[in-house]
Amino acid sequence: MATEILPDDRALRAGRRERVLAQMQAHDLDVLIAGRQANARYLSGAPQLWVAGTRPFGPVALLMRETGAVHLHSTWDEGIPEDIPHENLYETMWDPRNLIAVLRDIEGAATARRVGTDALSPAFAQLLPLAFPNAEIVDGELAFRAARRIKTAAEIETMRAGMRVAEAGLAAAVAQLAPGVTEQALAGVLLEACAAGGVSTPATQDAAWVTARDHPWRRATADRRVQEGDLVAFSSGVLGDGYIGEVGRTRPVGPVTPAVEKLYGRWNKLWERLLQACRAGAPASGLLDAYLDAGEPLPAMPVARGLGMGFDPPVVAPALRATADAEQLEPGMVLAVTGYVWGEGVGAVFGRDAVLIGDDGPQVLTSSPHWSPR
Repeated sequence: MATEILPDDRALRAGRRERVLAQMQAHDLDVLIAGRQANARYLSGAPQLWVAGTRPFGPVALLMRETGAVHLHSTWDEGIPEDIPHENLYETMWDPRNLIAVLRDIEGAATARRVGTDALSPAFAQLLPLAFPNAEIVDGELAFRAARRIKTAAEIETMRAGMRVAEAGLAAAVAQLAPGVTEQALAGVLLEACAAGGVSTPATQDAAWVTARDHPWRRATADRRVQEGDLVAFSSGVLGDGYIGEVGRTRPVGPVTPAVEKLYGRWNKLWERLLQACRAGAPASGLLDAYLDAGEPLPAMPVARGLGMGFDPPVVAPALRATADAEQLEPGMVLAVTGYVWGEGVGAVFGRDAVLIGDDGPQVLTSSPHWSPR
């Protein structure tokens, strides 16, 4: 991972921009505006401050289809790709009318017919038509989603690097697992190892927890301290070079009982069916059916979701069955696939892997070993 503020690699930027321009053509968009952080980086290749939660909408980056020019909101040149010249940068302006005046002067703004934007506030709904006086303002998020759902080869290599950091953090935490250690201490070890690997931004809030023996989803103890016989789940995730890398595993503490072995056997059976469902051309709902085929209840969490710059489509969850039925898996998608089984009096086995959908079948991108009684 880079320790300096550098733009994304040229091959990474070129492949993504090519996909965006193709989707602009498909959606008949002359201009595409990104206000969301992940979309802005996908479009420009310039790293920006990552924030959680909501923020006011603003045109952070925009792409002109006719010229291929990217215009970016930035107050400095550091980390800006060489294909975005200084004159294409516009600074922070407290009066949005001044910002609209800058956008209005961009070559092609006056003649644009359709302008897509990934978000919009009431104020900018009134102001954007002033910057593009002859254009219809339409939903541009559909174009971004279509572009981002399929990963280029350069994107997959970038994601692998982040996953290696996440897996190093996971391994460090697992090595400290013992009776008496707290969930917080395990989380600290995991996050420290990820930071040592070059990524200080975690992608998940929970890093380690003791699975409950009396409830499928609750934490086991109030003091969050590991005890003999517990099943401890680990979730390691990082946001590296703009891309999320995740891996999840569960480890037993102390002697392994036949009940624990049986629970892991159920998880292995479920995982085989989940991988079989990761086929190009198959409906995303097949991942939900994998639980039913294995005789396991559907979990409260999403069974799968797209990985990329943030969470890309699809999101396969029990509450979104109709959406999953309509969604088709395609070569080049990368999914975070989750297997989860629970046994009363035993606990839960949780596992999460990054899976690349390929023409010849699924490829698991994560390599952390799953625990096995043998």
